[in-house]
Amino acid sequence: MTQQLNEHYYQTSDLSLSTTISLFFPIEDIDRSNPRKAVFIFRNTKELQELVEKYYRNELKISPQTYFNQLRVVKARLYANE
Repeated sequence: MTQQLNEHYYQTSDLSLSTTISLFFPIEDIDRSNPRKAVFIFRNTKELQELVEKYYRNELKISPQTYFNQLRVVKARLYANE
């Protein structure tokens, strides 16, 4: 699920997309209110929207090692303080 929370925030429960976005933009918050699905929240900007579009068009070039390392960081934050 990917959607705009409002004009100021962008939210997604897609772990792969969240990891990619977090390489360029900080995660503002993680909504864990649903125990089955976390929602990552980012500050919405034009640049973030362009990044998401490139992600879905498969136009991003990211080193696999860089991506994997960031995935570990995101998962650590996701599972912290459970």
